[in-house]
Amino acid sequence: MFCVPSTEIGAIMNITKGGLVLFSANSNSSCMELSKRIAERLGVEMGKVQVYQEPNRETRVQIQESVRGKDVFIIQTVSKDVNTTIMELLIMVYACETSCAKSIIGVVPYFPYSKQCKMRKRGSIVSKLLASMMCKAGLTHLITMDLHQKEIQGFFNIPVDNLRASPFLLQYIQEEIPDYRNAVIVAKSPASAKRAQSFAERLRLGIAVIHGEAQDAESDMVDGRHSPPTAKYVAAIHPSLEIPMLIPKEKPPITVVGDVGGRIAIIVDDIIDDVDTFLAAAETLKERGAYKIFVMATHGLLSSDAPRLIEESAIDEVVVTNTIPHEIQKLQCPKIKTVDISMILSEAIRRIHNGESMSYLFRNIGVDD
Repeated sequence: MFCVPSTEIGAIMNITKGGLVLFSANSNSSCMELSKRIAERLGVEMGKVQVYQEPNRETRVQIQESVRGKDVFIIQTVSKDVNTTIMELLIMVYACETSCAKSIIGVVPYFPYSKQCKMRKRGSIVSKLLASMMCKAGLTHLITMDLHQKEIQGFFNIPVDNLRASPFLLQYIQEEIPDYRNAVIVAKSPASAKRAQSFAERLRLGIAVIHGEAQDAESDMVDGRHSPPTAKYVAAIHPSLEIPMLIPKEKPPITVVGDVGGRIAIIVDDIIDDVDTFLAAAETLKERGAYKIFVMATHGLLSSDAPRLIEESAIDEVVVTNTIPHEIQKLQCPKIKTVDISMILSEAIRRIHNGESMSYLFRNIGVDD
C-alpha cells in the first residue's frame, strides 16, 4: 500500500526555495479551509488577493502583491456555485499571467464538470471545453485528485498530476474500522469494479459487485454516436441496404456477485453526489446479510437532500476527503466523516516548486488505480 510517511514529510515540508506564492481563488470563506491547511504544512503565508462579486454578479480579482518571476500556486476548491468557482479561477490565472508570473500552477482537488467527459446525444464534452479555457487563460500545470476518468488528462496540453486519495482512505479503514478483516469491498455497479478490486487487493479482502441496478447514465445507450436513425430514414439510405438494428438492453434482476453475509460491506467510489444509487446498494447489501455498511469516496459533493437521506438510510458511515468543503452537511448528518488530504497536496506543491520528481507520490499506483 502506498502512503506518504508523515514524519518524513514533516521534516522536509517547509524546505522550499524562494519565489513561491500561494493564493486561494475562492470568494467564499468556507472554501478556504483546505488552502489554510496547505499553507500551514508548507510553512508559508497565504498570498494577498481580493476575490469578490460585484453587485451585477461579475467576478473581480485584485492581486495585492508582486508575482513577477515567481511560481504561483492557485488553490481552488469547488463551492456549490460551480460556475462562479470556475470564473474565479480563470480570472485569477489570467491576472497572474498578465503580472508576469514565472509559472502558474492550478491546484484543483475536484475537477468540475468531470462527469461530462463523454459525448451524449447532441450534448458536448464540457471537460474538454473547461481544460481548453484553463490553458488559454495561462495555466502552466494542473494538480488535481482522482479524476472521474483518467483520460481527462488528455484534454490538456499542459502537465497534469492526477494524485490519488486511496492511501488515505485505506489508512482510515485500517485504523478506524476495528474488525475490517471481516469486511468485503463492494462495487455498487460493474463500472466501479476496478476501483473496488484495487482496494480489495491492497487490504487482502474479498470483493463483491452489485449487478442489475438501474441503468447508469454513462452507458452507451445515451451516447449519441450509438443512436440508430429512425426507421423512416433507414430505408431512404438505399432501397437494397438494411442496417441491422442494435438489440435493446434488458435490465437483469438485482444480484450481488460475492458473499456479504455476516460481513462489513465497504462501498467504494470516486464521487458521492446523488446518493440514490448508494442507498439502493445499501438496502440490497442489508437484505443479503451485511451487518455494517460503509461508503468511501474521494469527493463528497453531497448535493440537495443527501445528508438527510444518508441519516435515514441503512448506511452506517460515509467517509469522504476534504477536496470539497462539506462542513454544513456534517452538521446535518453525523454519519459523514472527513479524511484530510492536505498532506499530499502540499508535498506535490513543494516538489514542483523545487523541481523534484513527482514519482514518489505515485509509488505502487497501477494503471487501474
